[in-house]
Amino acid sequence: FYSADGEIIKTFTAYTYSRVDIKNVPEDFIHALIATEDKNFYNHHGYDIYGLARSTVQNILAGHVVQGASTITQQLSRILFLSNEKTFTRKIKELQVAAQIEKTISKDKILEMYLNNVYLGSGAYGVKGAARIYFNKNLNQLTLPEMALIAGLPQAPSVYSPYNNKKLAEKRRNQ
Repeated sequence: FYSADGEIIKTFTAYTYSRVDIKNVPEDFIHALIATEDKNFYNHHGYDIYGLARSTVQNILAGHVVQGASTITQQLSRILFLSNEKTFTRKIKELQVAAQIEKTISKDKILEMYLNNVYLGSGAYGVKGAARIYFNKNLNQLTLPEMALIAGLPQAPSVYSPYNNKKLAEKRRNQ
């Protein structure tokens, strides 16, 4: 349902999605997302070899998976083309697809596609949908703490959802 001025009053669908152009995403949000998800985003070619090495060592020492190393581009390749199965074969495919994406699409376009397609919990696909679901605001109206909370969701949207565990969501936001 929409108000007379075009604002959403209530959504009755199972999910919320609204596309946003990268030019309309607050710079602070982009910085928060990159700091949280892929600090070397603008310096790698789809995969972060140092991140892969670090997580491999940590996982071997722990004896099980305790740390991931997916870049934003790898996550986008999984979202668009692959499944979420946790297999070595899928990870190899993810690296291959991510490298191909980086060869054909600009970093800003990759980021824009990610921002529009990532699942952020509670039925929100994309950052614009998440701003609406969690704060009932437009993306450009979010405060820095609100942006940081949304930026922290991709790792585990249902775990870090403020609807499911407010304390854990705040702890992740503060990271």
